[in-house]
Amino acid sequence: MTARTPRYTGVIPPVVTPLTADGELDVPSLERVVGHLIDGGVTGLFALGSSGETAYLTPGQQDRVIETITAAAGGQVPVLVGAIETTTNRAIERARRAAELGADAVVVTAPFYTRTHDTEIDRHFRDIAAALDLPVLAYDVPVCVHSKLDPELLLPLAADGVLAGVKDSSGDDGSFRRLAIGARELPHFSVLTGHELVVDAMMLGGADGSVPGLGNVDPHGYVRLHEAAVRGDWATARAEQDRLVTLFDIIRAARPGTASATAAGLGAFKTALMLRGIIATNVMSPPMRRLDAEETAAVAACLERAGIATV
Repeated sequence: MTARTPRYTGVIPPVVTPLTADGELDVPSLERVVGHLIDGGVTGLFALGSSGETAYLTPGQQDRVIETITAAAGGQVPVLVGAIETTTNRAIERARRAAELGADAVVVTAPFYTRTHDTEIDRHFRDIAAALDLPVLAYDVPVCVHSKLDPELLLPLAADGVLAGVKDSSGDDGSFRRLAIGARELPHFSVLTGHELVVDAMMLGGADGSVPGLGNVDPHGYVRLHEAAVRGDWATARAEQDRLVTLFDIIRAARPGTASATAAGLGAFKTALMLRGIIATNVMSPPMRRLDAEETAAVAACLERAGIATV
């Protein structure tokens, strides 16, 4: 078996995008989030992912997010930037702009809105990689783009040097395991799970790291989990994961029937960061709404149960 030295390992949270009361980018809060994550021991930052509300931001706002995160990171960890667009040419344009603004790598989904075939998805990734001098990671998120990136598609792209890694947020654990098995012969290809509730299990199955949205709230916990898994201390990893599962109950704070799953999850992450004193508001991009006082109290109770202090 080939010795593996994947380029991206550890904990690489998808950074939330704090907003001001009037819906503009809150630069000081975003700088504090970056500091909080780096202090927590993360090994990278994923800007403009789903947890960063990338689909809601204007191109100008996206540019400011990249500028702020890369400047705040200051080269301490790599910054992976989402170039999440409907079609190939749009993704290339977005990825080139990310490169100009200091991205260390780009993260790209399958094309969406248009109907897409696997041969076109393959060509999509090849064309994007050929147009850039940066590493390209695939983002498998079928709930959003309605195409599943199967190992049979990803592994040949990795073998050909098109893809440097994948963030798997498919929730298809069987597919992820087959991907991890195939990656054993690809020494530099990074297999990252976005399934924040089963990181310990995914690490046992061969994941190189995680991209957990909940890692915004508790990066230290995910780093402890990762380090325990690398040591083979699975009892410690399981205990940490169990605590994080309890913390994840913050996403249940939104009253049923009043918010999408996206708004409930991201709203909870932002509310928790506000309660921790890291960001100023829990304002969300329209048409999503922020969590109210009663819901905020429910988030605070979850933080307390998970042993996380608020201010």
